[in-house]
Amino acid sequence: MAPSAAPISDAIVSQKKRDENVKGRSDLTPLQAISQGVCLPGIPVFPSFDKHRAWILNHMAGAFRVFARKGFTEGMSGHISVRDPEYPHAFWTNPLGKHFATLKASDMVLVDFDGKIVGGNTSRPANAAGFLIHSAVHKARPDVHAACHCHGKAGKAWSAFGKKLEMLNQDVTYFYGDAQAVYNEFGGVVFSEAEGKRLAASLGAKGKGLILRNHGLLTVGTTVDEAAYLYTLMERSCEIQLMVEAAAANGLPKVYVDDEAAAYTFKMANDPESLYWEFQPDLEYEREKCRGAFEDVETVPLTL
Repeated sequence: MAPSAAPISDAIVSQKKRDENVKGRSDLTPLQAISQGVCLPGIPVFPSFDKHRAWILNHMAGAFRVFARKGFTEGMSGHISVRDPEYPHAFWTNPLGKHFATLKASDMVLVDFDGKIVGGNTSRPANAAGFLIHSAVHKARPDVHAACHCHGKAGKAWSAFGKKLEMLNQDVTYFYGDAQAVYNEFGGVVFSEAEGKRLAASLGAKGKGLILRNHGLLTVGTTVDEAAYLYTLMERSCEIQLMVEAAAANGLPKVYVDDEAAAYTFKMANDPESLYWEFQPDLEYEREKCRGAFEDVETVPLTL
């Protein structure tokens, strides 16, 4: 059932109350709107590519540690890619066959769009299927600086239905409208450039999350923090969707978030700074638990 067709007469927020909400915050950025008092700072900027690159790799390694703690590992499957800040036709990714929970910034591999290892850790290969997926996404979407793909349990389970997530609660509205898509052409492990291109095309120009039928999930962002947060959110949203489906199968009716409320929440939450900050609590927790072991670079010079 589409959100607009759901029986929600007893759950709709009054138009007056919503108008007051918009009026009170509409002149602020999403990050300013959520900050009561002093505003959280924006995404850091750096005086050099060397320092920016180090920051990216440290956060990338932290994202893998967070994914491990949340149980998103599956053998050698799963990868994060981050476009290099100086050389946009190359991206950093994880070495094949190394557990997410052990990764450090210095472990990352730099791959160019031709599939050549051109920097970073050269002692291990990258994931070939991962390269075809991520290179296609980065080529198709110049605005995408990071992409995350894993084979999490809930994501794999919901992907078997080949359907988008429904607007069942506030959090999932981060994937409202064109922000999510479904890739319905599963053909096994991605070992062809053509399938990588089809997958990237299905994400669309505005997509933030992609459900790969019979496979898993993929999310993208302007920072690795944004893409990683959206992955954790999409995985959790799949889990909740499955719980709701189980309850609905026993006769409980679903109550959907209406389109206007979903669109408003999406507008007020889905900007790069807010989504960057959404990931910082998990990253900070991981840093505390492992005493920052994943952050082992301060500057990363590079010449290609």
